[in-house]
Amino acid sequence: MNEQIVARHWLALIAPKAAPALATSTVLILARIWNANGAEHSVGNAVLMTALSLAAAAAGACASVGRAGDPVIAGTAFAASGGLALAGVAGYADGLSLPLLLWVLATAITYGLAARYWRQDRRTRVSYERHVSERREEHAHIERVETIRGTTQIEVARTGAAYAEQLAAALTARAMLPGFDPAALETAGLPELPTGERKSA
Repeated sequence: MNEQIVARHWLALIAPKAAPALATSTVLILARIWNANGAEHSVGNAVLMTALSLAAAAAGACASVGRAGDPVIAGTAFAASGGLALAGVAGYADGLSLPLLLWVLATAITYGLAARYWRQDRRTRVSYERHVSERREEHAHIERVETIRGTTQIEVARTGAAYAEQLAAALTARAMLPGFDPAALETAGLPELPTGERKSA
């Protein structure tokens, strides 16, 4: 059984691992640009970002504790809440030390949450690959057994046909020998050969 080999590009392998750091870094950079454009010590901007962050957190809480809680929506809402909080602090703060500290914390938390899903995804992928491998081995075993059985049946049929041809040739050759007497074979207890006279009688 031939397997198709697909080589994934190295960017496709690295992108999921780099996504959390890229997301938090993008929020930090945009917040510092916002800080440079007048958000520093702006109470209105701070209140706005706080309200948006609390609203996103409340939406995530509602999505997670609802009857049909959707973990994807809840995770997205909590991520938005954290991003808005980071953006608000980074945009309002004077220096760069507090925004960098929050960026490190947000990146670490994001990687901690993502690692759980990566582990689950890896377990699912390994389980699927193991299941496919077992099915493939089972089918290969059945195919080998059927091949052996078919080859054996062909060999048995071929051997039987060759034996029948040899027996027919031997009987024909024996019947043509001079002095051949079928009655002598019957007297000796050997199997009686059919003759044309006996068949016509």
